[in-house]
Amino acid sequence: MTTDKARKRAVRARMAKTGERYAAARRHLVTDDRPATPPALPPRVAQPGMSEAAVTKGTGRGWDDWFRVLDDWGAATKPHPEIARYVNAEHGIDGWWAQTVTVGYERARGLRAVNQTTSGFEVSVSKTLEAPQTEVWSAFVEARRRDRWLEPGLLRKRPTTASAGRSARFEVPADGTRVGIWIEPRGDDRATVTVTHERLAGAADVAARRAAWKERLERLAALWADRRHAKRRARAS
Repeated sequence: MTTDKARKRAVRARMAKTGERYAAARRHLVTDDRPATPPALPPRVAQPGMSEAAVTKGTGRGWDDWFRVLDDWGAATKPHPEIARYVNAEHGIDGWWAQTVTVGYERARGLRAVNQTTSGFEVSVSKTLEAPQTEVWSAFVEARRRDRWLEPGLLRKRPTTASAGRSARFEVPADGTRVGIWIEPRGDDRATVTVTHERLAGAADVAARRAAWKERLERLAALWADRRHAKRRARAS
């Protein structure tokens, strides 16, 4: 603990001197502390999810480094919130990345199943659509347009949980699950939508919802495909 406190003081001193964020300053200071040949790690039960490059860029450590840190601290015997608080408070990692590190550790150590979160299981399905970002947004958030491709009444938009043109969250009244969407532009006339269905019961539910959303997004894509074909026929006539 004394070593941790001394290291945190050194990190904050470097931050004040260089203007770096905590993770970046810490990355420079911990490099010399790492042994030339790190001890072997137990095999991963599952992959942590986030890529090695992304977690290193976001936190200043790769997965194996995080696994060693958390193993040494005894994270395998601690609940999720305590691990996340430790990563945040002791290592200066902000809330989203602290959660990412914690979930990745739990997956690798067999403490959390793939697709499992703190509120159940979830599944994400993405598709790139031949339509502008604003059109994809409207197809989800406007009930009349949504009913053209999605089962009427399946989703109920949650108030104050949308970022116009980019994201929105919905409730599924029939079973109490939730759905979030995120839309990324791919040029002027294309966009990728990612649908994340949350609070699922288990692995079987994940598989069923994945298949269902793939089919639904195919129906949505077909709307714009039909429009393009109609326009081509009109120009040719």
